[in-house]
Amino acid sequence: MAARALPRGSVPLALAVAVSVALLFAFAPARRARPAAAGLALSAPLPASVPPGVVLRIGDPVDSWIFQHLGWEKQLPFRIQWAEITGGPGVTEAFNAHALDVGFGANVPPVHARWSGIPVRIIGFRQFAPGHAPLYVFGLAPGAGIRTIADLKGKRIAFSRSQVQAQVVLETLAAAGIDRRDVSLVELPSSIGGDVYTNALASREVDAAPLGGGVIAYHYLTKFADRGAAVLAHPPFPDDGLTLYTPESVLEDPGKAAALSVFVRYWGKAQAWANAHPEELARGYYMGVRGLPLADARRQVAALGPAAVPRQWAGAHAYVQRAIDLLAPATGRPRFDAATLFDPRFETIAADGMQEGN
Repeated sequence: MAARALPRGSVPLALAVAVSVALLFAFAPARRARPAAAGLALSAPLPASVPPGVVLRIGDPVDSWIFQHLGWEKQLPFRIQWAEITGGPGVTEAFNAHALDVGFGANVPPVHARWSGIPVRIIGFRQFAPGHAPLYVFGLAPGAGIRTIADLKGKRIAFSRSQVQAQVVLETLAAAGIDRRDVSLVELPSSIGGDVYTNALASREVDAAPLGGGVIAYHYLTKFADRGAAVLAHPPFPDDGLTLYTPESVLEDPGKAAALSVFVRYWGKAQAWANAHPEELARGYYMGVRGLPLADARRQVAALGPAAVPRQWAGAHAYVQRAIDLLAPATGRPRFDAATLFDPRFETIAADGMQEGN
C-alpha cells in the first residue's frame, strides 16, 4: 500500500505540521548547491590555528549544558552560539537558512540533507557501548492485534522519511520478510512534538510506531497499557548511530574548519564525561534544564548512553550505507556512496578527545 497521511480530523495540530514538513522535505525538488566561494578545499589539511573572531553556531542542547557546566567554553579559541535545535527536519531547515553551522542527530538526517540539495559532511560519529539495549522499540496501539513482528503485515505504521525512524521501520520489514507495499506507511514526522507518535497510537490513527526506548516508551505504557497498549522489540540490528554534521560551506571557511577540529575533540571529551557522570547529567540537564522528574531523567540518560566513539569509520560507513540502501528505493531517491558523506579529516579527532576525557 502507498504511504498516506493521517485521516482528516485526527490529531489536527500534528497533521497540519506533518503535512507542511512532509511537503518541505519529502516532496520539494532538490535544490542546486550554490557555487562555493574561494576558500579551503575539502581535501586540504585542516588549519592548525583558529583566527580571532570565529563563531560556531551549534545545535546540540545536551553537549551545550556539558560545555557550560564544565567551563570549557572559556578554554576555546572561538565563541559558540548554542541553538535549541534538535531533530533532522529542524536542523535541515536551519542549514537551508544558513542559520546553523553544526547539527547533531541520527544518521538519516545527513542523508536526507544530501538528497534535499544541501551538501553536508559528517564530522563526528558515536554509537552505544557494546551490550546496550536498542534505541527504539515499536509502540503498538490498543487493539492492533500485533503480537510479533510478523503481525505488522497489513498494518498502518508511522513513517518519517527524513528521520531515523524510517530506517527502523524499513529494516524491521526487511528482517521480517514483509514487502513495504504490504503495509501502510503513514507520513508523520516524530520531531513535530514529543507526543505525536504516542497520541497517534493511542487514538488508533496508526497501529505501530517506532518509539524512543527511554522516557517516551515508558510513559506510553504507563498512560495506555490498561487500554491494551504495548511495546515490541524490533529484530536485532543497530539503530544507535548519532552524528555531528555540517554544511560543506562551513568546512570551506578556513577559520570555521579550524574551530570545528577543536570543537569535535571537546565533543569527544563530552561523551567520556557523560559516560562517567550519568547521575550528574541526569540531575543537571534532564532534571534541572528539561524539568523531568528524577526517575525520568535517569531513565533518559540510561536510554542514550553510555556512548562509544569509534576511532575508525569503516563501521560507520556501513551503517549509513544501509540506511541509504533501504531509503533510496522506498523514497524514490538516488543511491550514493556513504563514504562521501563523511569528512575523513575528522575521523580520529572525536576518539582522541574521548580518550583524553577518560
